[in-house]
Amino acid sequence: MDTGQKAAIGRPRGFDTDEALERAMRVFWEQGYDGASLTDLTTAMGITRTSMYAAFGNKEELFRKALERYTEGPASYASRALKEPTARQVAAAFLRGSVRTTTRPGDPAGCLGVQGSLAAGDPGRCARDALIAWRNEAVSVLRDRFRQAVGEGDLPPGTDPGALARYVMAVANGIAVQAASGATRDELQQVADMAMQGWPPS
Repeated sequence: MDTGQKAAIGRPRGFDTDEALERAMRVFWEQGYDGASLTDLTTAMGITRTSMYAAFGNKEELFRKALERYTEGPASYASRALKEPTARQVAAAFLRGSVRTTTRPGDPAGCLGVQGSLAAGDPGRCARDALIAWRNEAVSVLRDRFRQAVGEGDLPPGTDPGALARYVMAVANGIAVQAASGATRDELQQVADMAMQGWPPS
């Protein structure tokens, strides 16, 4: 009986790891990798540094997990957009999702994947590299989807799927930067609509 009581006393206070990760994601989203101190993170998560290290590893690992959560949550519009029936609808849904996510009331403005480590120095190199890979992966999946559209005759035969994917990502990234600078949802949707006016005809 005494042994059990000692184990209970020595056991760290439990916490909701899912909720803690959600809060960490929001800190990184709002402050970027370098801007988010361990104190900022643990305070927002409601846990001690020891508990954070035990549950999530170091700051770099926590950032990677937060980025995964962002991809599956706020940025999940990207994977949904890929399921649209035409390449034009894929691009329009992708840009519309970018506008909504970067300007959602109650959430940080902009995009974690774009601003998370733009100003990161050497200590943030791993976060910067993770975000470069994250953005490149988005270009890659769009390129593959547009290549499929060319094969299906949905896009003209001479279309460059890679260039088209980079174009969509460049507009989406620009939307995120403008959102972080205070542009409104309506203003940014106008940008997305204008970008779609240059879409290759079927």
